[in-house]
Amino acid sequence: MSGGVFDVAVVGGGIVGLSTARAALRRYPRLRLAVLEKEAGVAAHQTGHNSGVIHTGVYYRPGSLKARLCVGGAREMLAYCRELGLPQRQLGKVIVAAHAGEIPRLREVHRRGEANGVEGLRWLDPSGLRELEPAVHGLAALHVPTAAIADYAAVARSYAADIAARGGEVRLAAPVSGFTLSADTVEVHAGAASLRARQVVNCAGLFADRVARMAGSRVRGVRVLPFRGEYYSLAPRAAARIHGLVYPVPDPRFPFLGVHFTPRVTGEVEAGPSAVLAWKREGYGRLDWNIRDAAGMFAYPGFWAMAARYWRKGIGEQYRSLWRSAYIRALQVLLPELQPADVLPGGSGVRAQVVERNGRLMDDFCVWREGRFLHVLNVPSPAATASLPIGRYLAAKLPEGHEEQAVFHTLDLPESASYNHG
Repeated sequence: MSGGVFDVAVVGGGIVGLSTARAALRRYPRLRLAVLEKEAGVAAHQTGHNSGVIHTGVYYRPGSLKARLCVGGAREMLAYCRELGLPQRQLGKVIVAAHAGEIPRLREVHRRGEANGVEGLRWLDPSGLRELEPAVHGLAALHVPTAAIADYAAVARSYAADIAARGGEVRLAAPVSGFTLSADTVEVHAGAASLRARQVVNCAGLFADRVARMAGSRVRGVRVLPFRGEYYSLAPRAAARIHGLVYPVPDPRFPFLGVHFTPRVTGEVEAGPSAVLAWKREGYGRLDWNIRDAAGMFAYPGFWAMAARYWRKGIGEQYRSLWRSAYIRALQVLLPELQPADVLPGGSGVRAQVVERNGRLMDDFCVWREGRFLHVLNVPSPAATASLPIGRYLAAKLPEGHEEQAVFHTLDLPESASYNHG
């Protein structure tokens, strides 16, 4: 299927792009479809660098799109991994109130989780917490037994294999550099070759806004800024003290959690992450720098509005990033017996975070349809957890007309009403 006109071209071989392509081929078996990925393999960036958590939907506003997608998507993702023999472990998690001021927020999380239909939630007093996590300190906790972990890079590879089995193409090392529009198709310039498609789905993640502008999009007032999450890894002695996922109570003002403990399917336990601005869209190291990415950030009014709004939080995150002792002190809030020797260097990931012109960190899905393009601009957590229903939702929009519309957009809620991870 290397010649002719494709019905759909998907830009981006991360988990959302692949899930959308897979769902489109399952819904429309005769569809001619190609996925274009700039790297040599799929899941090279956000999908392959995340925590691997199958979120449960316990934090989200009841009735919201994120809540509905996450709760159902979590069950579906766990079943998918089990059916295909992909790595997964259902360990459960505790959300821990370390001091009295966090208890009202934890009760709100409990209320939301029950309203969202998250199964098996249980309020724990200190003795109940010690039964599950003897080494963890807290005044109260919420046990979420359905929380699980997976290997999302493996999931993405399985999506890619299904696409190929259904007659689609996954073209690797095919970076998209531009588009040429004609009356009935879009010519997509990708690497050494081009292809023509009737519709294009932009799932470019960290570069989604740039691809949208490349396509001539009229979407304004949003910009992807990269935030690097830096992890540490626990030494085996300390890792053995953690039995499931251990999270703090989220601060609803921010779309990032504080540091937490996350077992991986490999048996390791990660501690973190921090959340600091990266000066390169794929900048996994502290010294990574790209002049175009940095200059674009500084030129965007939303960057300065964000800095004015969240400067105190930003300084705290940067301080923990630069000073290992500060990072360890943050970890010791939940795990008091943790020693410096227990904390080893770990990995990092970069999150694509849409920042609005007023400095607000967009904390919901933002998808914009314009002409022959469907731009997936912001798909925050639980994107991987809910990738199967998200893919179906987006795929269902493809055969419709080419009118300009917001398919779904960030909810118009006060920031205090919106929690972050599930």
